[in-house]
Amino acid sequence: MYRNSSVFKGKQTSLMKPEADFDNVYEMIEHAIEYAFEGRMQLKFYEFLKYRKTKRAEVDAFLQSSTAKELADEVVELQEYIKGGKDNLHQQLREAYGHISKPQARKIKAYLGGILEDAVRYSNDRRPGRRKKNSK
Repeated sequence: MYRNSSVFKGKQTSLMKPEADFDNVYEMIEHAIEYAFEGRMQLKFYEFLKYRKTKRAEVDAFLQSSTAKELADEVVELQEYIKGGKDNLHQQLREAYGHISKPQARKIKAYLGGILEDAVRYSNDRRPGRRKKNSK
């Protein structure tokens, strides 16, 4: 019936390729930001990068990405919200983050900042060269 039809067989790709897989990491971090505001802070980014055996170039690309910049901006905004104030900026922040208590905002700020710190620490740990041993 369909003898003359053919299915195009293109290049077969794996979903677990490092390039494609690291794109999923960006999405995972976006979801981690959303989940943090819901009170679920589950991502241990350094351990995840070690488990995945991520290359330093991928982490450096992440640190330069818009996702990392968004994460850093979120941390700064939360820090300003916690600090408080009467000017226009702080009124806007109170309006944006007013549904979150300040203790919860501190936890979220520490969590999101920890994701960035984990990426920087992993990038530094993956530098080429000899590792310094701890003295006994």
